[in-house]
Amino acid sequence: MPQPSTGFGEELRKRRLEAGLSLTALSGSVHYSKAQLSKVERGLKAPSRDLARLCDAALGAGGALLSLLAPATTDPPVDPAPGSVHEEDWIMQLSPDGPNTFQPLSRRDALGAGAASLMTWRSDSAGPASPAAGAEMVAASRSLFTHYRRLGQTVAPGLLLPVLIAQTHTLRELSAHCDSGTRRHLLALGSRYAEYVGWLVQETGDEQAALWWTQRAVDLAAAGGDRALAGYALVRRALITLYRDDAEQTVALARRAQSRALPPRIRGLAAQREAQGHALAGDRRACLDALDRARALLSLQDEETDEPVIGTMHLPDPVGMVTGWCLVDLGQPREASRELDRQLALVGGDAVRTQVRYGVRRALAYASAGEIDHACDLTAPLLDGVEAVGSATVTTDLRRLARALARHANHSSVRRLGPRLGTLSRPSTI
Repeated sequence: MPQPSTGFGEELRKRRLEAGLSLTALSGSVHYSKAQLSKVERGLKAPSRDLARLCDAALGAGGALLSLLAPATTDPPVDPAPGSVHEEDWIMQLSPDGPNTFQPLSRRDALGAGAASLMTWRSDSAGPASPAAGAEMVAASRSLFTHYRRLGQTVAPGLLLPVLIAQTHTLRELSAHCDSGTRRHLLALGSRYAEYVGWLVQETGDEQAALWWTQRAVDLAAAGGDRALAGYALVRRALITLYRDDAEQTVALARRAQSRALPPRIRGLAAQREAQGHALAGDRRACLDALDRARALLSLQDEETDEPVIGTMHLPDPVGMVTGWCLVDLGQPREASRELDRQLALVGGDAVRTQVRYGVRRALAYASAGEIDHACDLTAPLLDGVEAVGSATVTTDLRRLARALARHANHSSVRRLGPRLGTLSRPSTI
């Protein structure tokens, strides 16, 4: 919980008076009560990060007020050590009751535990695969990957993870029995599967397992001659620090992924993530500069490749959507709501995970702008999708939205929405 801060309160009062604003006027601008602002100024009540963002923007502080809060800095996420793509066996246990488990084991440990004796088929005893078989596996797996990503927009991660893990394993093992050209294609595609598994695992709330899968993706890509995916792994690590509210680490990791040696798409995605980090810090100028860089880089065509695109495939204008996302964190909810309105109109109705991710943030923008009834009207139709996709990251914004609406508990629309919103915004529901 945030602790009361006399330093923040004193600086807030100083800047408010310099701007010629009364408490009543500032209250109307940020849509927090005059009584709450008074307690914050006197150091009797801790400011939330959302209040600090709104006050910082309303007073043109450029992040100075935000910097007075206790930093959200955490230890940077540590990637698991890289290793050979064939250094381990993967053990999955599928339960008829719903919960499934996955565990990597070294092959020596698997033999010692007796796991290798249970319905084991050894791929290393197989003969070489024909070029036709390898090519057929590549083509079929590419097609399946597109379908799995579409399906991932509508179902919870746990329903897809077993089949995605099995497909990744198949591509990895088959690559050992193919000619060098086919092997590169199999490993490149396997790396995309592993990266997507990492994203879905993060959606379950397991950050460390998500990093493990991201490292497996890097290993598979490197084994096939692609060193660039290691740069994208930094962008994925920065996503974890973004959801921890750690602006400094998010910016630092994203900048490391913008080396000129990397493909334009990876650098563009990294610039987007850097913009989100600057937005957390309240630095509008740096945020918009990074977004401009992202748009320029993402407009460039990478070398022709048949491999699935890295990053989202469901946003017609990813920089525009991320701009709306950033404006919320910059304390500009009216600008954010207008941009997110435009962008969400472009997203297909079957992209449920994308719709709820940015739809919840749009509702948060409207709630922060004081348009409570409209925020509730936008939220209500999203809740079935929130429940269906089971996203820990969406729940982070849903909790922010629930807190924003709770300040207006007497609104009839908030009372109607409150019980289900409260249930879905609890972390344990994911």
